[in-house]
Amino acid sequence: MTNNHHLSVLAAFSSLVSLQIGAAFAKTIFPVAGPEGAAALRIGIAALILGVAFRPWGLAVPSARWPNLLVYGVMIGAMNLLIYRAFFYLPVGIAISIQVIGPLGAALLASRRRIDLLWIAFAVAGLAILPLGKPNDTLDPRGLAFVSAAAVCWGMYVTVGSKVADLGSRAVATGMAIAAAFVVPIGFYRAGQTLLEPRLLACGLAVATLSSALPFLLDIYALKRLPRSMFGVLMSASPAVSAFASLLILDERLSFIQWIGIGAITVACVGTTLFSARGRECPQHPSVTIKWKENQKEADSV
Repeated sequence: MTNNHHLSVLAAFSSLVSLQIGAAFAKTIFPVAGPEGAAALRIGIAALILGVAFRPWGLAVPSARWPNLLVYGVMIGAMNLLIYRAFFYLPVGIAISIQVIGPLGAALLASRRRIDLLWIAFAVAGLAILPLGKPNDTLDPRGLAFVSAAAVCWGMYVTVGSKVADLGSRAVATGMAIAAAFVVPIGFYRAGQTLLEPRLLACGLAVATLSSALPFLLDIYALKRLPRSMFGVLMSASPAVSAFASLLILDERLSFIQWIGIGAITVACVGTTLFSARGRECPQHPSVTIKWKENQKEADSV
């Protein structure tokens, strides 16, 4: 049991590391494919992988549920396009730290606990500190605009994702297919036939695997053995892990005070996860809630 627990923690943390390495690696293909082309490769290939794995065409969706599922898919695509465009102007660690305010804010708005004021204070303090980088090194306002829009989309993704969680893993695959339906054409419009070059397709496969397919499979393993709250806490380290990944892969160096800001936002994420009023939902990752509920159904049927 103890070994299984340790393996589950390792799987969850590996999922987080894989996701953030994928985000940093995606930026390395911007000079060739651009942010939109990179997003098209990630979403398009991930949709194919998840489609083969979970066969979403077999998902029976009542007509009344389709609006939520469509919005869910649109938010997946929009937040990927926007955050990749933000990466073009901002360090990856800074962008992820700002983007996470979207789902964090959605979780805090859904809660009525006094202690949430503490997490709000940490988040606001972290945001206030992030622009204080090195001398003469300011955050590009264009990047801030894109990442703010991405944060809003992530917040909506969380809100709508909780409404399709009972549809299971196929809902994630369906959402990814919906995202691919408009992200891939945008990517081809911006990058053209370059996206079909074998080397770029191989890079896109690596990004899609690291950012979507591998984390999803690792999460499924971890969520069968870990409490949702513990898994959520591990995922809350996203800002810090993304900053380390961008440092190692892209050599994006942040100032000491910016690391303090990222730490403050991470604390806010951890606190919100632990004290969330929604005891059975992951406040930052609706796909986590989807897989957790699916695993609970399997456990209940045993």
